[in-house]
Amino acid sequence: MRSIFDWRLPVLAIQFLTRLPTPQIQHFEPSLLAKSVGWFPMVGLIVGGLLLIPAYGLQQEPWLAAVLSLLLWVWVTGGLHLDGLADMADGLGASHRDPARFLAVLKDPHLGSFGVLSLIMQTILKLILLMLCIRSHAWWAILLIPAWARSGVYSWQTLPALAPGMAEQFGWKKTPYLGWSWWLCLLGLSVWLSPWLVLGLAVIVVYRSWLKHKLGGVTGDCLGAGIEMSESALLICAIVGPIIAHTIAN
Repeated sequence: MRSIFDWRLPVLAIQFLTRLPTPQIQHFEPSLLAKSVGWFPMVGLIVGGLLLIPAYGLQQEPWLAAVLSLLLWVWVTGGLHLDGLADMADGLGASHRDPARFLAVLKDPHLGSFGVLSLIMQTILKLILLMLCIRSHAWWAILLIPAWARSGVYSWQTLPALAPGMAEQFGWKKTPYLGWSWWLCLLGLSVWLSPWLVLGLAVIVVYRSWLKHKLGGVTGDCLGAGIEMSESALLICAIVGPIIAHTIAN
């Protein structure tokens, strides 16, 4: 039970995924990073709660609220997952189906045109979707989506690591029981508060399947990219789902 209730694990999860201040961990062990994955959805709930501050507080001006929410989203995460998205986009765009070339591009610190385009498209997409969520008062979706996206790491980390790095470290210690507990919790909350978010598990499984068949494994950048893409996909579900249901009902 120590691995679940060790106070260092949630603290390390917050340190790794956000810029938020936390107590310092005096005796760090590399295996702790893998075990901290069990607390990633909790960090997502914290991020979602912070996003609600400008989103709910400035709801009368949805575009302003969306801009400030997006800026907060990027700041609080340090752009960590956006960096992974950009690197993966560069790798896929320049590799021409060559796995060795893909990994080489991921290691290149320079940002290419594919990475720039992915960042532009992702930030514009999130900005518009945030505005629509705020305008439709989809507060629970804003709270739960960051948690859903980060829970995907449970599934994606079970794939083979394509290179030494974060993906390999996350694979050191699986957290199946805590992972399933979070998924059950998120499913229950979604059914109750934002039903279209039950598609979160489908989004996670589809991305894992794509990684397996397209790349044959996972890297740290792929984990970050998966979080970004899952957030966008679930924002779309939260907005488009009710529109489809209303159209069918009428």
